Amino acid sequence: MAQIRSVYLPDEFLSVMRDAMPAALSMESFIASCQRPLRRSIRINTLKISVSDFLALVAPHGWQLSPIPWCEEGFWIERDEEALPLGSTAEHLGGLFYIQEASSMLPVAALFADDAEITRVMDVAAAPGSKTTQIAARMANQGAILANEYAASRVKVLAANISRCGIQNVALTHFDGRVFGAALPECFDAILLDAPCSGEGVVRKDPDALRNWSVASNLEIAATQRELIDSAFHALRPGGTLVYSTCTLNREENEQVCQWLLARYPDAVCVEPLGDLFNGAQQALTEEGFLHVFPQIFDCEGFFVARLRKTAAVPALDAPGYKTGKFPFTPMKPKEAQEVVRAAASVGLSWDEHLHLWLRDKEIWLFPAEIEALIGQVRFSRIGLKLAETFNKGFRWQHEAVIALGDVDTHGFALTAQQAQEWYRGRDVYPQTAPQANEVIVTYQDQPLGLAKKIGSRLKNSYPRELVRDGKLFADEI
Repeated sequence: MAQIRSVYLPDEFLSVMRDAMPAALSMESFIASCQRPLRRSIRINTLKISVSDFLALVAPHGWQLSPIPWCEEGFWIERDEEALPLGSTAEHLGGLFYIQEASSMLPVAALFADDAEITRVMDVAAAPGSKTTQIAARMANQGAILANEYAASRVKVLAANISRCGIQNVALTHFDGRVFGAALPECFDAILLDAPCSGEGVVRKDPDALRNWSVASNLEIAATQRELIDSAFHALRPGGTLVYSTCTLNREENEQVCQWLLARYPDAVCVEPLGDLFNGAQQALTEEGFLHVFPQIFDCEGFFVARLRKTAAVPALDAPGYKTGKFPFTPMKPKEAQEVVRAAASVGLSWDEHLHLWLRDKEIWLFPAEIEALIGQVRFSRIGLKLAETFNKGFRWQHEAVIALGDVDTHGFALTAQQAQEWYRGRDVYPQTAPQANEVIVTYQDQPLGLAKKIGSRLKNSYPRELVRDGKLFADEI
């Protein structure tokens, strides 16, 4: 039986929930759900492995995996967390899955609900990267995603998760999301605004989440959310899709924000109901067609999701009050590009026409072609993949490029579990039989771990120092 914990639920908060909750739901079941610990869940990264292959791979572990109705790649997971933390498993380190709360998989499911072709997406509040990586998987690494994060401290975490998952098509920005309507008008086919909110839905994960809760604070947050959704709506092209979501439960930050947008642009926006998003969605459906997920409905975090369609253009906003500065990259010339392509292929790195080569001093980068139209309109923190650095003897290939582009079938060198663990600890590897090539992509579970240079009988470790792991790892339990 699930453990009952002491969760802080202010009386005034419960009063607000009583008004917001449909008559079919009881306060008793709401409070009981809030007091139960949250079920753990994961999303399989289909950029690296199919769902069926993943399930076969982890079958010997004895994990209990239950499908999440709204995400084919999502599963609730039960396992012995004390024996080995989920984040220290080989499958997680190799980017085969993302630890993601089940409810937070809903917004991306809503974004792709009609299977329309989407080539350019913005994730307005992207860190730590759960939804950005989910979007990239749905797009099969094609097109481009602008992933924005306002908090500087979280941009590095976002970049690390994108790299671990082998994603090629993301450009990062670091702005207040309210700038994009003016900076990038009508530039996106789809936009996800998972808005900053009061976090009322996360008490199952954080029992003290509501310690500073107040109605006044909710109203203040809702005012910011209205500005964010207005900006996002202007950045959306006519015909495009805007998904607005929060992990909170009051109507002021949810239904009323969407209703404000509908009232502001009555001839340019409509609601696309989500009642058919998955089997059982009707249980959380509001009169307007939104999903208002109270935690007892699906035994998960509280969440809100709305899908809106922009049906017509709206008057442009004033130009943004900042300068983009001089862009420090230049496109690589065709002759130089051919040399880089040949050299990269010699170590097992290749890419298709949706990635273009750009230069900055001695750095070589691969930019998603779909993002190039936005260069000069907004400042980027980084774009695409850093492929290599040039030096006197050739190229120094970058770890993130090896993870995203490495061909393990032609250039892979398989490590044992023990050797793979040594790699993640930042140590050189000593295989029984050395590879033929001087540089190889070391692999485990058919996934690239990095590029190793052969020096005598050892493979020199190139795993980035900031990623090196201490503590217990997967090989310890084998």
